[in-house]
Amino acid sequence: MTATHLGLPELGGLAGVPVTDEPQRAKDYKSDQEVRWCPGCGDYIVLNTMQSFLPTLGLKPENIVFVSGIGCSSRFPYYMNTYGMHSIHGRAPAIATGLAVARPDLSVWVVTGDGDALSIGGNHLIHTLRRNVNLKILLFNNRIYGLTKGQYSPTSEAGKVTKSTPMGSLDNPFNPISLALGAEASFVARALDSDKKGLTEVLTAAAEHRGSAFVEIYQNCPIFNDGAFDVLKDRDEAARRIIPLRAGEPLTFGPENEYGVVRTRFGGLEVAKTSEITAEGGELVVHDPTINDPAYAFALSRIGGQELEHTPVGIFRNVARPTYDDLARQQVEHAKASKPADLQALLNGKDTWTV
Repeated sequence: MTATHLGLPELGGLAGVPVTDEPQRAKDYKSDQEVRWCPGCGDYIVLNTMQSFLPTLGLKPENIVFVSGIGCSSRFPYYMNTYGMHSIHGRAPAIATGLAVARPDLSVWVVTGDGDALSIGGNHLIHTLRRNVNLKILLFNNRIYGLTKGQYSPTSEAGKVTKSTPMGSLDNPFNPISLALGAEASFVARALDSDKKGLTEVLTAAAEHRGSAFVEIYQNCPIFNDGAFDVLKDRDEAARRIIPLRAGEPLTFGPENEYGVVRTRFGGLEVAKTSEITAEGGELVVHDPTINDPAYAFALSRIGGQELEHTPVGIFRNVARPTYDDLARQQVEHAKASKPADLQALLNGKDTWTV
């Protein structure tokens, strides 16, 4: 459904944000603040990637804003020479929603972590996604609470021994991609902090998407959870485990593409050896992130599990649907055109009581 069908104006620029022909440089997006993360933290790579790719979008720094909650990743706004706000624990999506509705000329980004977004901020996250607010949410997932020194987080593996779970975590961890798809986010993707090329591709697609874009970034915490994703960074292991999501291409992987993704009897997806795939056993799945029904992308997100045996990486879903901010502004304009505004009448409503 297009903006025209909804009675909304067609929006130019990048996801509705005005672009410029003036050349932009990476240094234009770097603030004068000293970057203070632990040596070896994956946040450095994400920050560098963001500062490198933003100039390619044609957006001026003053048309971009980063909103963060609380956590190591939430220092991000300090290091960007854009507008920014280091906000409240878990509430960044709510604050960013108000900003996106009030300022359609801004590219709004939320930077959060697995604890900030999925624990105290869980409800704010899912409601932002279901509303399809025009903003981008980057969830840095290191499977641990880093800022508060090593407690288990909502994405820590079952049995994880940490300072707050000395005998092992009893919790079943969240799958952030499944959670986002369950909320019917219109754009959902996953990337690795160490894969700058893949991360850049995902961030670019997210920036171009009009609506809520959710990107999970596997990010290493060298102090409290070092090596959490090493199996996906070792060349040999990565070839066997990572399932690259490329639109229009069969879901095959392995050093010699010896593995593939097929449909199961009840509509799910599973990994099989390509040499054993027969007509009876189903055909290789060709990836299509534009399927409107989120069931396919959700089934894809269930492949692998917490041990990262098989891990899809790339864009799971990318569909177009009306955004909350466009519809809210449409309502305001309709109210203005219908009759003169009477604030007191609105506050009183149709029913009154004498107490």
